Amino acid sequence: MSSPALATTRSTVMDYLELTKPRITCMVVLTALVGFVMASPGHLSYARLISALVGTALVASGASALNMVLERDTDARMRRTRGRPLPAGRLHVGEAVWFGLALTALGVGELLWLSGSLAATVAIVTWSTYLFVYTPLKRRTSLATLVGAVPGALPPLIGWAAARQALDPGAYVLFTILFLWQIPHFLAIAWIYRDDYALGGLPMLPVLDPDGRLTSRQALAHALALLVVSLAPVAAGMAGPAYLAGAALLGLGLVAFALRLALRRTGEAARGLFLASVAYLPALSILLMTGRLR
Repeated sequence: MSSPALATTRSTVMDYLELTKPRITCMVVLTALVGFVMASPGHLSYARLISALVGTALVASGASALNMVLERDTDARMRRTRGRPLPAGRLHVGEAVWFGLALTALGVGELLWLSGSLAATVAIVTWSTYLFVYTPLKRRTSLATLVGAVPGALPPLIGWAAARQALDPGAYVLFTILFLWQIPHFLAIAWIYRDDYALGGLPMLPVLDPDGRLTSRQALAHALALLVVSLAPVAAGMAGPAYLAGAALLGLGLVAFALRLALRRTGEAARGLFLASVAYLPALSILLMTGRLR
């Protein structure tokens, strides 16, 4: 293959990879991993774990690709997204649709075959609410952030269902933690890019809240709620004293960054909260799983 042809192939592969939103997919896989580990009785079945994570990653990737199809016009108006494969014209809509549907079908089929019908059902619910409830609501109301936190919090339940073939109270504890975490995380992102969201015609809360009072208060309120709920695994018998201390410190740190945003209401403070939220989730996940794997 000639060098220009090889470069073109690599570029096309990277465009298809970009459709899957790799960073979001990695977060989805991480939270599904937490659900599987926390639900596993006794020793982990690594074969079942891998199959659950692969299926979850495929469904998440398919949802992301189809989300880019649905939001291609909005993406074309926003500075940070106009270079994506569809608005930039590097891929056609039909190519992205078939790619997203194929990934979704493979993921659901794999989960149904190797992880059980419950895990596959939760994955379908996650996929459908993300695409057909949250995505269209983003153009209509700032409450879409709360609605979108529901499918965003469901991946741990996929992992839990794959490990136990049931959804116990512990699964909903993980769901609530992830639901609450998303609010300060996404409000910080929306603050940082609020001018871009305004260009895209998306009524995110920071767009409708010029002085940032309501946005920062919402971020702080949910960070405080997360601090409390993140301690629930101890009460539920899912974690011990080491997790309690670590979760409390992580939660207080996130609250501190949210309070800083509430007091200063600057882009710098919003970026600080965003970075703190990015660090918080994997750190809390590791704390939970380390306690279970000992």
